[in-house]
Amino acid sequence: MNLKWKDLDKWDQRFLDLAKHISTWSKDPSTQVGAVIANDKEIVSLGYNGYPMYIKDEESNDTRDKKLSKIVHAEINAILFARTNLLGFTLYTYPFMPCNNCMSIVIQAGIMRVVAPYSYADRWQESFAISRELCRKSDTELLEINMLPEHDIGSRD
Repeated sequence: MNLKWKDLDKWDQRFLDLAKHISTWSKDPSTQVGAVIANDKEIVSLGYNGYPMYIKDEESNDTRDKKLSKIVHAEINAILFARTNLLGFTLYTYPFMPCNNCMSIVIQAGIMRVVAPYSYADRWQESFAISRELCRKSDTELLEINMLPEHDIGSRD
């Protein structure tokens, strides 16, 4: 389902805003992704994309393909850090929805609702189409937020 920012519940806005903030913790200069898992109004876990524990950040000099093969995605980090049953919980991601590989794991973890900004990035559209299909087939609710150009979530001005 596609919604506009102004039509979102205030808690969905808050958690999506938090996912944006968490994304800034990533040391990946090309794509910073943040994730928040919540149950009702309670934060259960947070995650951002980066190398696995004990891997030095100097590896960020890797080529893009090599880096992508090593990075742990924000959604997976949030699921791993939760250390609890996530059945029926909501995942918030920023700046876009989970890729198809992550969406499979999100669904397998029992998360039943995903909220993320709609992305127009060409390089991810095939993966996002598969993610949408996975959500439809698993009855996982997917809210893609059409962001208004004049509204930058998380604006600190």
